[in-house]
Amino acid sequence: MIHEMRSFHRILNLGNRSVVLIGPRQTGKSTLVRQSLAAEPHALFDLLHEATFFRLVRDPGLFRAEVLGHVARGVRTVALDEIQRLPGLLNEVHSLIESHGLRFVVTGSSARKLRRGGVNLLGGRAALRHLHPLTLPELGDAFDLEAALRFGALPAVCATGDADHKAELLRAYGDLYLREEIVAEAAVRNIGPFGRFLDLSAAYCGALVNYSALARDAAVSVKTAQEYDQILVDSFVGIRLEPWRKSPRARMVAQPRMYLFDVGVTNALAGRLGGPIDRDVRGRLFEQWFILEVWRQTSYAYPETRLYFWRTQHGAEVDLLVERHGRLRVAVEIKARDHVRSADLSGLRAFGEAHPGVMRIVAAEVPAAQDLGGVVVLPYREAIAAVLAGVGEAGFG
Repeated sequence: MIHEMRSFHRILNLGNRSVVLIGPRQTGKSTLVRQSLAAEPHALFDLLHEATFFRLVRDPGLFRAEVLGHVARGVRTVALDEIQRLPGLLNEVHSLIESHGLRFVVTGSSARKLRRGGVNLLGGRAALRHLHPLTLPELGDAFDLEAALRFGALPAVCATGDADHKAELLRAYGDLYLREEIVAEAAVRNIGPFGRFLDLSAAYCGALVNYSALARDAAVSVKTAQEYDQILVDSFVGIRLEPWRKSPRARMVAQPRMYLFDVGVTNALAGRLGGPIDRDVRGRLFEQWFILEVWRQTSYAYPETRLYFWRTQHGAEVDLLVERHGRLRVAVEIKARDHVRSADLSGLRAFGEAHPGVMRIVAAEVPAAQDLGGVVVLPYREAIAAVLAGVGEAGFG
């Protein structure tokens, strides 16, 4: 069957200097690089291409020789795709930038593999950029909330209009990730326990991380569960949301929340692609989707932004805090409903008492903005715009 596919304009601009572009597999890194370099002469080394990979594995010195061969023909820009497969090449990249002033565009999907290779992401000689699944502005009029809560925002998934094909792609993604990112890179020795851990991470996405419970259910040690959790973060598949505390040291004491990077991948791993989604699960997916959307858009517009959540020992809680330059900018409560009651705002009110002056909003499925005793309730699109506006405000007061 031939599936009609559409393309999307990405808002991330790679600029004109050397760049390291990181992010999960299948978020469109290779496509963005090819589109960005289409109008200029460049050389491409694709390490997912087995012939290229094995040629350079056998003789890494060929990389420098071949790059200089391209330079002799007038090429000044070199693309190096999926660098985590041969992280040692970054030493040559670093040297070639220094000695010949070349521009390199490097992509990677595993910070763990890069760190293990002893590299430093070019020591400031290249900009570091993170590519995410598609955002609301990139999807434009193709965005549909119910589709987003079921299938997520991976470009290939959004590009097809066929629901069965979307589900097929997402199920394959889980297998591809397990096989290529974990097994092929030897991040774990036994795929069975890690597979159970990954399924559990999807089932409890957004909950407070309890390593003892995860270890028990996955039949591994607590230490192994913590290692698996770090593998998800290092492969850009897991996003760890830390609790906010006034002291940076204290932020690391309480349990974090873990979100997978895409709602569709979460549903695929949790086996939720086929049937209807119940109300409670939909609420968790809406929260995940909103947090991921804020994370993606602030990452592009304001890379120094940090996201947290707020929780007191007495149970008062706010879903999302947005910080920039050490200053809390916005506190957001997320509600997957079209009617918000005053009783839903207890967490935001408690937060306001502890942190007066911070913008407080509720993101919901309401048709229009409301004011509930000084807390603004906004339709989710307007809420995202308000977060970005709040983050972008100048000043450090």
